[in-house]
Amino acid sequence: MTRVPVQQPASNRGIYANRTLNLRSIGAIGYDMDYTLVHYHVHEWEERAFDHARSRLGAVGWPVAALEFDPTQVIRGLAIDRELGNLVKATRFGYVISAAHGTRFLDYDEIRTTYAATFVDLAKPRFEFMNTLFSLSEASLYAQLVDLLDAGKLPSAGYSDLYDAVRGAISDSHQEDKLKGEILADPGRFIDLDPDNALTLQDQRAAGRRLMLITNATWEYTRQIMRYAFDRYLPEGTAWRDLFDVVIVSANKPAFFSHSNPLFRVVDEDSGTLHPHPGPIEPAGVFFGGSAADVEESLGLSGHQILYVGDHLLGDVHVSKAYLRWRTALILRELESEVSALIEFLPERKRLEDLMAVKARLEAELGALRLEAQRRREGYAPAAVEIENPGPARDEVRSKLAALDDEIAPLAIASGRLRHQNWGPLMRAGVDKSLFARQVERHADVYTSRVSNFLYPGPFAMFRAGRLDLPHDP
Repeated sequence: MTRVPVQQPASNRGIYANRTLNLRSIGAIGYDMDYTLVHYHVHEWEERAFDHARSRLGAVGWPVAALEFDPTQVIRGLAIDRELGNLVKATRFGYVISAAHGTRFLDYDEIRTTYAATFVDLAKPRFEFMNTLFSLSEASLYAQLVDLLDAGKLPSAGYSDLYDAVRGAISDSHQEDKLKGEILADPGRFIDLDPDNALTLQDQRAAGRRLMLITNATWEYTRQIMRYAFDRYLPEGTAWRDLFDVVIVSANKPAFFSHSNPLFRVVDEDSGTLHPHPGPIEPAGVFFGGSAADVEESLGLSGHQILYVGDHLLGDVHVSKAYLRWRTALILRELESEVSALIEFLPERKRLEDLMAVKARLEAELGALRLEAQRRREGYAPAAVEIENPGPARDEVRSKLAALDDEIAPLAIASGRLRHQNWGPLMRAGVDKSLFARQVERHADVYTSRVSNFLYPGPFAMFRAGRLDLPHDP
């Protein structure tokens, strides 16, 4: 029997399962567009969004002309503390382990004092969660404006009002035609092409999956961006539209998944003319608005039969999972650099783990010696225990621990700075999972760095969740 070799993905481009996902049981796959099917050069896109938002604030008299987007200042997964004007990184339990007030990072004592009795609870309006790459320009602008506010150079009444102003300016910059016009005029500057995306979707479609494009972008923007990103990689005579059974633009996610909205059909694709569409969504058409309920009705599918793939943790995967029980896949491009950094750090990680095991044994030994000294001092030491003088032994163990800490410290610091000098890894907060990782774990059945990673396992793959270790596991 001839065996077909299985393609192996690059080591930093795996698909990671929180819950087992069998693609053979999926009847339809929906895709978001921006930062999902079409990836952007993050610095170029977010810098222009930053510049447009800065211009809007400058137009009302704010002294912002000297501000510049700093992509090294922030990462996805942080939370903005509207009450204190801070950016914070928290563990899965909400404990803050890193924080910056404006652009100034707080030291350990400041963090402990400021957040000793505070947990980052994303359900509270105090915290704004940075769950998409579109958040980077917003957070960078906010941090710099906090500095100006503290210097008495802004009219804003406080940090919370300041955030609202930034959010409004960034939202307007994304929606205005000027920014989108720049992207359409020079897509090569902004779009990071992936030749394998088209083949990935062709495989899925040929395997019987009905494909959907569901995006908040307008029809005019969508058709030009998709044409640029896909058509060059498709067989002659075919276009990106041939990949999809359903195309829905201006979807108004996340409300698309939870509410019933009017559905329109794009009846003239050149002009974008709309007509109300009271009937079901029809194959090969382009639709405006509507709801996930319309999609389920037209496909005759629901829940576990539909997989939705997007980059927005809350607007794509959380709400589709919470309201519809669709299966979910989250796209995190940063995973590639993070996994690469973790692989490179493996020898140091092994060394750190070995040293921590020695440290644990020495700490246990020191604890036993201290307990013996206490029992002798208080006169209740068991008669069977005979240690002549635990004092010198304690001093020796303390000396060993001090020397060990000198070895551990630089390794622990390096581990906490993987991928980002100040904020560290996306998915970890110290030795714990980050709050962002916890949200991914809750809402995404699988997560990966790009859509084309599905090309390697193929449309018939099974992604199995691994056994989760518990503290008491032997």
